[in-house]
Amino acid sequence: MIITGSALRHKPFMPMKSLLFFVVFLMISAAQAAEITGAWALKTSEGDNGTLIINEAYLVMSKYDLAGKKFEYTEGGTYTVSNKTLTYVCEFNSADSTQVGLKSTWQGAVSGNLLTLSGDRGVFHFERIDNAGHPMAGTWHITGRAQDGKGDLIRIHQKGTRKTLKILSATRFQWVAIDPGVKGFYGTGGGTYTAKDGKYVEKIEFFSRDNSRVGAALDFGWKLENGRWDHSGKSSKGDPIHEVWEKVGTPAR
Repeated sequence: MIITGSALRHKPFMPMKSLLFFVVFLMISAAQAAEITGAWALKTSEGDNGTLIINEAYLVMSKYDLAGKKFEYTEGGTYTVSNKTLTYVCEFNSADSTQVGLKSTWQGAVSGNLLTLSGDRGVFHFERIDNAGHPMAGTWHITGRAQDGKGDLIRIHQKGTRKTLKILSATRFQWVAIDPGVKGFYGTGGGTYTAKDGKYVEKIEFFSRDNSRVGAALDFGWKLENGRWDHSGKSSKGDPIHEVWEKVGTPAR
């Protein structure tokens, strides 16, 4: 069936009042989401080290003992915000894999630099570390890699549901190796980063696979062009790497 332009004029897809309401709803939801994006530090009476990174439509929460170089737990997934309610769908949980795939709702309240999230798992308080005001802020997935860090980049064609992500705010990063399809969690690490003048530097604050890496600073060549993050240098093991990452949701080239 072909719908002509005149038919569309006589039979609008959505009544004007409904369309206006939909546009306003989107604006409110986007504003609420923007209010909570960035990195947050967990505030507890015990003084636990913990961070929450929220960007675009993904979030990740981690707890660790920085002084003792001990990783405790991490979880994360996708989320939406509406009417100050955050709806979260878990994609990985290092402590409890039964949480993967479950949806939970949280009431969010922002007051100055403080964020409170309350839900059926408790009430959590955070203090803002940064906002998402950096070109690197977002969730990234690897799309290209050079063999042994040398030669031409080879396009990676993702199969199945296993994936490696890097979740960044304006100053903090965390990578995770996961497989939501089988509720698998294979490792994570995170800390602070800087990206400027062709150099990307990570300082590791937690590492689930090897706590001896905590405190190390890793320097990489950095180039960001057309949404593609060109990343080269040496891994935490000292192996040469050359990779390309793209933000989740970026169309394949």
